[in-house]
Amino acid sequence: MFQFEQASGTKEEQYELAIKQLRYLLEGETDWLANLANSASHLAEVLGETNWSGFYLMKQGELVLGPFIGKAACVRIPVGKGVCGTAIERGETMLVEDVHAFPGHIACDAASRSEIVIPLKVNGEIIGVLDIDSPVVSRFDQVDQKYLEQYVDTLISMTDWTGVLTR
Repeated sequence: MFQFEQASGTKEEQYELAIKQLRYLLEGETDWLANLANSASHLAEVLGETNWSGFYLMKQGELVLGPFIGKAACVRIPVGKGVCGTAIERGETMLVEDVHAFPGHIACDAASRSEIVIPLKVNGEIIGVLDIDSPVVSRFDQVDQKYLEQYVDTLISMTDWTGVLTR
């Protein structure tokens, strides 16, 4: 059983601990499905003020819901639609302070107010996204972006993506 301490200290120190915990959590396991599921759960446990944490994966040209923690979610998202689809289209992290002000936002949970979406890039190919929502406006900032991108890089480096890359 894994139980993670809530980090104290600066936001940076909290994220550094979260990344160390991720390495420990994934050590010896490379299965992409298991690692995505545990990562979604880990983020939900260690991040404050969030209401949804999970993954969408590319399948036949669109994003399809993957492992997550939170309320039931939209199953399919076209590239270029909503925050997740826009992150895929642009190939970059999307940090949205107020989702209600984002043109074309897809509201899966009406309580969500801010969102960060980080593309999952494996061997130069975007295979999906990490999506985290918060009920708090402006919950995410540049520090969150920097460390969540590092979190994703760690996840990618410790996971075997065979099977996902051929979708």
